[in-house]
Amino acid sequence: MKLKALSLVAGAIALTLTATSFAVDAQTASPSPVLLAQTPQKERGPWKELGLTDAQKTQIQAIRRDSRTKMEAVFTPEQKAKLDAAKQAHRAEWQARKAQGQTGQRQPGQHHGRGKDAFADLNLSEIQKTEIRQIRESEKQQIQAVFTPEQRQKLEQFRQNRQQGNPQ
Repeated sequence: MKLKALSLVAGAIALTLTATSFAVDAQTASPSPVLLAQTPQKERGPWKELGLTDAQKTQIQAIRRDSRTKMEAVFTPEQKAKLDAAKQAHRAEWQARKAQGQTGQRQPGQHHGRGKDAFADLNLSEIQKTEIRQIRESEKQQIQAVFTPEQRQKLEQFRQNRQQGNPQ
């Protein structure tokens, strides 16, 4: 059961890292780096309920950026090229949906085709998988340390409610 929960957390972090890199790429067209740094990211799910301070948001962004850099160092040049191609494909898909006004929720049964699939296509070695797991676990612990006890409690409550509503 712990392994399943750890897998879900690792998958969620992977998706978060992937989505964060897309958000950063999508925002780089800003003419001013100062404005870019001050642009608030949209908070979804439990994050908006936590009431994070600007300092906490900045710390979490730095932790995620550092983890992403560490993960990228684990990949071979070929794996990096595959991951970049997957990111570009996702970006093109998102742009197409945006042009059609479909940036909101996906239709039932509509899958996004990234996340675990993108990593599965990389054919990671066991050593790489272990290193990435360690990076993700370290990131999770660092982010948890940023939260106040009340925020941790809210996040845990959200997770419990989600597990009760979704028995998988």
